[in-house]
Amino acid sequence: MRAALDAIEGGEAELGRLEAARCETHQVYRARAEALHAARTAAALRLDEAVAAELAPLKLDAARFRTTVTEQPEERWGPQGIDTVEFLISTNPGADFAPLAKIASGGELSRFILALKVALAEEGGAATVIFDEIDRGVGGAVASAIGERLARLASTGQLLAVTHSPQVAARGNRHYVIAKSSEGVVTRTSVHLLDPAGRQEEIARMLSGAEITAEARAQADRLLEGV
Repeated sequence: MRAALDAIEGGEAELGRLEAARCETHQVYRARAEALHAARTAAALRLDEAVAAELAPLKLDAARFRTTVTEQPEERWGPQGIDTVEFLISTNPGADFAPLAKIASGGELSRFILALKVALAEEGGAATVIFDEIDRGVGGAVASAIGERLARLASTGQLLAVTHSPQVAARGNRHYVIAKSSEGVVTRTSVHLLDPAGRQEEIARMLSGAEITAEARAQADRLLEGV
């Protein structure tokens, strides 16, 4: 009972101590969060510059990319700091910036993500990255640029790319063919690794279509020799 009474009588002093500790902790949090905000703002500028350098080769010449770091009201502060970070893009001249995830088409989104991955490659990331038809809707020099950037990413980790582009396929260290077949109501998908001769033949098929020509095989050899 004495201990309980002492706690009641000393409660005001305890509240004062707790309030002082709260103020001190708040000051420490604010100082560290502001330092993080400054670091994020500086990093955002560097990231924007690095991504901008990747857009033109990926056939996003008219696009612009911007990273925003916005300080939030105090009630929204948390363990990650006082900011929200968002990627914004403008895909046409004169168009306003809007969130990347909301306005980019499927192909655009893949290429923006590739540009981001390439820009951030030296900072590390996921051990395995998967791209599904990132070359959709492009060809020629753009497909070659995509293949070159995928190869750069693959030098720092494992990268899997599903592609219909011979320029991209030729950049891989391994080439697997995925084929689908049906027997009645049963559909099967097979995956098998190609040897060097099979790889040349498959890239030639990607270049020429159903009938593989000598010219397609020669072009396939040139693609494979150039990587």
